[in-house]
Amino acid sequence: MATRSPAINVMVKAAMKATRQLLHDFNEVEQLQVSKKGPADFVSNADTAAENTIVDMLKYARRDYGFLLEEGNEIESKDELKRRWIIDPLDGTTNFLHGIPHFAISIALEEAGEIVSAIIYEPTRDELFWAEKGKGAYLNDRRLRVSARRNLEDSVFATGIPTLRGTDHEFYLKQLEAVMTRCSSVRRLGAAALDLAYVAAGRYDGYWERGLSPWDIAAGLLIVKEAGGYCTDYRNRDKALESGEVVAANDQVHGRLLKVLRDATKA
Repeated sequence: MATRSPAINVMVKAAMKATRQLLHDFNEVEQLQVSKKGPADFVSNADTAAENTIVDMLKYARRDYGFLLEEGNEIESKDELKRRWIIDPLDGTTNFLHGIPHFAISIALEEAGEIVSAIIYEPTRDELFWAEKGKGAYLNDRRLRVSARRNLEDSVFATGIPTLRGTDHEFYLKQLEAVMTRCSSVRRLGAAALDLAYVAAGRYDGYWERGLSPWDIAAGLLIVKEAGGYCTDYRNRDKALESGEVVAANDQVHGRLLKVLRDATKA
């Protein structure tokens, strides 16, 4: 059985406490779908309540650590190593809103500008993806490795689609067409943290998306890397967290996927 550090244990406890209310709220969503008002306000409240629960527990455990939260709120770290928690209490909000059981809690610990510990917990399947820098990645207590597929035509990729208010639909459609004509299949399940976790678990061979926020991907980036995968931005730099662009895949596929994406959007 893999040994979890105190930091991971604290993160897991916070996620588990928030999960109890999230699952209760999720079971209420189906009833709200038929109301005139709809469940949007309810889900927003569920998101906020989960965030408050996680923050309260982490503050109690590590009083000097800072926070970067989904709503953009930032609490400055008083710790000498500038440690802070990066939290998304409900990744996959639209899925939750529509009663689709595919969402997660994502928590990462950053130290001196580098992600060193991470968890992604998917409540409906009770799957805990976690990793620590230099110590590997795990699903519950099983060691994770990215897939071993070498060819694009054998690979399944995940992506994220720009929203109604997005401005890069044409850019995305060029990339999607280029990838879908070269691979086995493309999936779009609507939770960036779980897309990265699934790459780490070998369920997907790769994933790409842009326009992401740090709390969407901070935990997932470390989990993929510790599972032996590559995570870069579209320029093949180790700056996905800063740029909000992610191309994640195993070492055999990453370069090929990146080339397809870049070639598709050359001026």
